[in-house]
Amino acid sequence: MQQLNFPSYSFRFKNSENKPYIFDEIRKKFVVLTPEEWVRQHVVRYLIDNKKYSKSFINVEKLVKVNGINKRYDIVVFDSKGNIFLLIECKAPEVPISQKTFDQIAQYNLVLKASYLMVTNGLNHYFCQMDFENEKYLFLSALPDFKNY
Repeated sequence: MQQLNFPSYSFRFKNSENKPYIFDEIRKKFVVLTPEEWVRQHVVRYLIDNKKYSKSFINVEKLVKVNGINKRYDIVVFDSKGNIFLLIECKAPEVPISQKTFDQIAQYNLVLKASYLMVTNGLNHYFCQMDFENEKYLFLSALPDFKNY
């Protein structure tokens, strides 16, 4: 797999039916290793190892209804009160981050109401804080550490 713009982490891998799998610490199972999954697993490790977010507050690949259509978000992080604190959209490294990507996460966030957003393709990362009052997001240089919320 491609080198990403994250620190180096060790992962558990296996092969089954001629497909590579990677162990997801949040879902507690092996999942097919696609380029997007490679990015998602790096983000999860970044949240846990570098930002000190608790595994128990992280949720991966769950269903969300957007305008009556079933969609799946990549990663959400809850705060200690059970509110969605952070919504993350992961793309494969070859997928450029575009306005369409931001439109997608903004649509999800109309339902989820996360305070912070992250969009990444593993090479480029964008962090935003929501300004619900003015219906816009403010770009940040980094995500807040776990202790800050």
